[in-house]
Amino acid sequence: MAKVIFHIDLNAYFANAEVIRNSSLEGQPIVVGGLSKRSVVCTASYEARAYGVHSAMPLHEALRLCPDLIVVQGDHDYYKELSKKFFAFIKTYTPFVEIASIDECYADMSEVIKNYERPLDLAWEIQQRLKDELRLKCSIGIGPTKFLAKMASDRYKPLGIYVIRKQELDKKLWPLPIGDMMGIGKKTAPILIQHGVETIGDLVKDENYAIVRPILGKHTLQMIQKAKGISSDRIEFSNTVQSISQSTTFVSDVEEYNELVGILRKLAASLANRAKQKAMSGKLISVSIRYFDFRNVVRSITVEEYIQDADKILEVALSLFDENYEDIPIRHLGIGLGSLKSDNERVDQLSLFNYESKYKKLDIIDELNKDILGSKLVYASSLLDKKDHK
Repeated sequence: MAKVIFHIDLNAYFANAEVIRNSSLEGQPIVVGGLSKRSVVCTASYEARAYGVHSAMPLHEALRLCPDLIVVQGDHDYYKELSKKFFAFIKTYTPFVEIASIDECYADMSEVIKNYERPLDLAWEIQQRLKDELRLKCSIGIGPTKFLAKMASDRYKPLGIYVIRKQELDKKLWPLPIGDMMGIGKKTAPILIQHGVETIGDLVKDENYAIVRPILGKHTLQMIQKAKGISSDRIEFSNTVQSISQSTTFVSDVEEYNELVGILRKLAASLANRAKQKAMSGKLISVSIRYFDFRNVVRSITVEEYIQDADKILEVALSLFDENYEDIPIRHLGIGLGSLKSDNERVDQLSLFNYESKYKKLDIIDELNKDILGSKLVYASSLLDKKDHK
């Protein structure tokens, strides 16, 4: 049975947070950002957006578009505290909550929704209670996978509720512009369009695979599967208190991709050294990104085996980063290792391809060879041994 995943996204969060503590700002065109002329817009209220103002826009340009714009300097300690209340509220419905960033989360409502006569009643209740009790406005997307839930929440803002089912992909998802697809960066979308891949539906066409593959590289199959409704429905969270992380904040914002990869490589190496010093390994890998406008994005995934190796940590972290990087300047990067266990506690599953087993081989092949004429069966490991010897 398909899961029911909610993606709950707070609308214009920083701007709305300022309205909560200063009601005189209600209904006004406001932006949150720095106060200098070189500052950029961090978040714009919907009233400001009506003038064409949007996040990442230079403040002087926003003031040109809307002379009556009210500029409020950000208070991130306040935003974090309000965010904690938001997540605590969602956890009163289900413990299976994955924090995606300061103002959004995924929640597995598969069991909870059974208590409601109509499926959308739960989404409506959460939306109304958040508005009434915390004065937070949100949009809720519902789908069988996290990707589809996220795509659904982006459809209608503010205060939207939208559902994308697998049987509705051809009507609700595939007609959307390719640039609207989560994971397709602002630099990648124009290249795809130039090659005739204009919609998400174009991406899933078999005849376009040869076109798409050189552009999306190793993420091609993953992106196609997501568009077909074949992706993770697993909510990533850790009940373990202990975790370790390594992060860095840059003196100046970094946008060059190769430089960011180099930074991630150093973070992974430092994290692996710490894990080895503690004799710990983990299964939950997370990446935290803070953009130049102070938006925080945290993504995590649980791998099958406990790891502490730098190359393996980097491989998973880089995959998470590539999938979520927005091609805009970054001021902070971090990698975390969670769901930790002591190396003494770990029980690793034997690999099927580990031919140097510490266990004695059974003499099954000897028994089989008794009934075979001509060439005999041999262990594959013996062939590998001969190759190594040569």
